[in-house]
Amino acid sequence: MVHNYDDDCIFCKIIKGEVPSYTVYEDDDVKAFLDISQGTPGHTLVVPKTHVADIFAYDADLAATVFSKIPAIARAVKNSNPEIKGLNILNNNGKVAYQSVFHSHIHLIPRYTDHDDFGMTFKDNSSKYDEKAYTDIQNAIKSQF
Repeated sequence: MVHNYDDDCIFCKIIKGEVPSYTVYEDDDVKAFLDISQGTPGHTLVVPKTHVADIFAYDADLAATVFSKIPAIARAVKNSNPEIKGLNILNNNGKVAYQSVFHSHIHLIPRYTDHDDFGMTFKDNSSKYDEKAYTDIQNAIKSQF
């Protein structure tokens, strides 16, 4: 993989060793380190070692390389503490989707209990859709391939 960096990117600086991090895994392609916010203990970020803003900028090779590392890193996080009962894997893309650092990163967020200071809500909006609405959305997405 060719490594491109953005001199103004905090994650590029972490990758290059210019900013310290609590690295838990590193190879030629990815670096995984503790999120400084620690949403829950063990909250880890996995970043490609090349500057790419978000998932929309991945090509197939980069996606295969980065995402193939996620299961092993996730297992290591989970196995690091017997109190971890589950794990959320999140990837935010764009400011509206809560992306705050514009270097693609995958959050691995350990879950200890139903009340461990982390939450997500999926609202059921199905009452707002009929067969035509679903079909229109389906066709709009399918037409992009």
